[in-house]
Formats: sequence, structure tokens, C-alpha cells
Amino acid sequence: MSEQHRPSCAKRWREHATAEQWPVERTVDAIHSCCGVSRLRAHRLARGWTLGTAVDEFHRMCSEAGVTSPPKVDEDQLALWEKRADRRPRATTVDLLCRLYRTDSQGIGLVGDYRRSSQLEVPIPRSPSGYVQENAVRGLSADRSEGDTITDLPADPIERMAGAVRRSVDRTLASTSVSNGQLDLLDERLLWLRTQYISTPPEAMLGVLLADLEEVRTLAAERQPAAAQVRLSETIALLATLVADCLMKLGRLRQSRAWYATARTAADDSGNVEIRARVRAQAAMLPYYYGPLESAISLAREARLLLRHRFSATGAFAAAAEARALARQGDTPGAEEALRNARGVFERCEHGPVEDAFAFPERRLLLYLSGVHTFLGRSRQAREVQQRALSLYPSHSGIDPALLRLEQAICLAQERNLTEACRLAGAAYLQASPAHRTTILGARARHVIEALPPSMRSARAVRELGEILALPPGTV
Repeated sequence: MSEQHRPSCAKRWREHATAEQWPVERTVDAIHSCCGVSRLRAHRLARGWTLGTAVDEFHRMCSEAGVTSPPKVDEDQLALWEKRADRRPRATTVDLLCRLYRTDSQGIGLVGDYRRSSQLEVPIPRSPSGYVQENAVRGLSADRSEGDTITDLPADPIERMAGAVRRSVDRTLASTSVSNGQLDLLDERLLWLRTQYISTPPEAMLGVLLADLEEVRTLAAERQPAAAQVRLSETIALLATLVADCLMKLGRLRQSRAWYATARTAADDSGNVEIRARVRAQAAMLPYYYGPLESAISLAREARLLLRHRFSATGAFAAAAEARALARQGDTPGAEEALRNARGVFERCEHGPVEDAFAFPERRLLLYLSGVHTFLGRSRQAREVQQRALSLYPSHSGIDPALLRLEQAICLAQERNLTEACRLAGAAYLQASPAHRTTILGARARHVIEALPPSMRSARAVRELGEILALPPGTV
């Protein structure tokens, strides 16, 4: 193998692959060929994983797959397998590595026949003439049709093996458990959930989503035709995104982050560029509200780049999310450029039903514009956008109207209108239904206090707002 390149070379390939929308296998091939690393290591580098991340993902996958005695893989062991061709993992470990990187043994450079016997019950010949006949007979006799006898079996061992393989494959193909009608019903169910999500409190919604997600997961765990598997992966990605969003609203940040990662995995598995971008743009909300802002910008930008040659609602959403995060970071030129991009895409794209968790109608664009103008200190433009947005929201709209009113309060705080800012923030918080007064709304209300100069934060109005935010939901 040629001299290995530095990790920065692989990073440049990943960035190029993202911009060009390459599938991961193509990125692996490029890193393997250019950087002089093994295919096993190229798979890890193509995903931007450190050794520690890969090991963590390996053990998490084993746990979720119910592997009872997972291999004791650590960073040193994985590095050894990546660097030395003469040190190979066991066959069962190769199988798990293939599952981790969603490829086969050839894909990770560990060629050989490592198919699990539970899937294809085919004996392996020692040589073209040294076939293990007792295994062949056992494999065939289990699925003989009525009336067959052992003497009916072909004498040629290759013919016997070919027959065993064919019958095993036929059984596998016949074992699919989902029909197009079922998939259509799942799509209808998902559409209903997306409309209900707009106004249903997150805690109540979470139980419904998890129940539906478990049903879809059960179907996806069984062998399905490729087209069906793609549709199931798409459904899992969108349901997992809604679960992550619920958890974020409830302040369960670690779990939310993990669910966003699951959603990204499912989206990437589906190959649907629109869904891959949607999951990333939605995931940017978590670091936007809770930090770090750099992650919010990176995720939103990645989503925008995935759709840079398309005009869709998701593309407008991604650009608007990037603009809002850049504005909050204080990057005025960057925010303005992203804002122009968002408006341009929004004007040229088709818009679906407004009552949909994944829609991006005008009122949501205005919500993001409000954030841009608010954090760039443009109070007049912010107020105009806020009033326009509030007029477009119906009465049952979740927390978006409350978020807009809290940004009105932030504008007042930036202008040092202390009493009015705290009064408006307290009213916006209390006017939300108790079930919607979750952690995210409280955190946003505290941003009003943070927008005040430190010398003003001990005032009576600020203390009263703090007392309101400390009340348990439903007490007033």
C-alpha cells in the first residue's frame, strides 16, 4: 500500500462528496485510492468518525441489534485491523463490521464468505470435488417437496449446491412481510401524524410517535424488497426526526441528540436527498437553541448544499435556518447572503399543505426572518415581520406564536425597555397552554433577560419574570 495521506485529505474528500451528493461507497473508493488506506479505514474516514466514535457506534449497534455476546472491540484493536492485512477479525466480527458500515466483506476489504448460516443454509465445499455430502443432504432434505426421495438428488455436488442456494434464496424472497398496500397505509398514517404534530403537545405526541416507530422498525428488521426497504427507511427517518424534536422541546437534550443521529442514519440509508437534507436542517434546531451555534450553522449549511441545485421547501428552510444561526452569531454578511438564498428558493419552490410538520409556509419563513432581524439589531424590520407572521398563524399552532412574541420582547430588551420586555415575555409564556410550556419555551424566555445589560438584571420586573418561569406548568 502506498504512503498514507493525512486525515485532512480524507476530510477534503468528504466535503467534496457532500457537495457532489456522492453515495458513501463512492467516497470510500476515493479515500481508499487517494489516501493509501485500507478499505476498512476508508469507511470510517468517509463518515468522519474517529476511532473512538467508530467503537462507540459499533457497541451501540450491537446493543440495539440484541447481540448477546458482542466482540470486545476497542480503539487499538480496530486500528490494528485497519492497518495490518495479516490481522483479521473473526467471521462473526466481520459480519458486525459489515452491518456497522452497511456494506459486505469485500466492501471493507475482508473478502471471504461470511454469510450467516441463519440466512442462507448452504454448506461450503472444501474443494470442487471434496463437497461435504452429509451437509448437502441435510440442507436439501429439509425443503424437499412431498414425494421426493434421497435417490432423486443430483449426483453432481455443484448441482446439489446450486439447488440448495436457489431454494434458500426463494425462501428468503418469499418471507417478505409487507405489501404495497401496507406501505401506502403507513404513508397515510405518517401524513396524519405530521398534521397532528403542529398543535399536539410534545409529551402527548411522543408516545404516539414511539408506538408507530416500533411498528415500522419491526417491518424494517425483516428482509424486504429494495423498494420497500427504501420507503421504510424514509418513514423511520421522518418519525425519528419528530421524536427528536419532541425530546428537544421537553429539554431532554442528550436523547434528542441521539434520536437526530438515528434519523440521519435512516435518511442516509434511504438515499432520498430531500429527506437527508430535511433531517439535517431540523437537527440544526437543537444547537440553535442550546448551543453550540457552530453546529447549527454546519448542519443547516450541509442541508442547503445537498439541495443547492433544487428549489424545494426544505432548501428554503435550510437556508433560513443558516441565516438565523449566523445572525445570532453576529455574522451580518453571512446572514444576509443566506437570507437572500432562502427568499430566492422560497419564491421558486412549490408549497405543500400548511398543516404539516415538514411544510415551510410563509409564516414559518417569517418566523426565521424575525430571528435574523432580531439578532442583527434591526428592531423595526423585526416588528414588521413578527406582526405579519402572527396574523398568519391560526389559534392552534403550538409554540410558534409564543416564540414570535418572545422575540418581540427580545427587541424591547435590546432597546433597554426593561419593564415592557419582561411584561411581554411573561404574558407570552403564560398564554401558552400548560402542556406547551416546556423547557424550550422557558429557555427562550430567559433569552429576554440575557438580552438586557447586566446592570438591569436585578430590577423588580426581571425578578418577577424569573418567578413566572420558575412556576411548574399548569399552576397558573
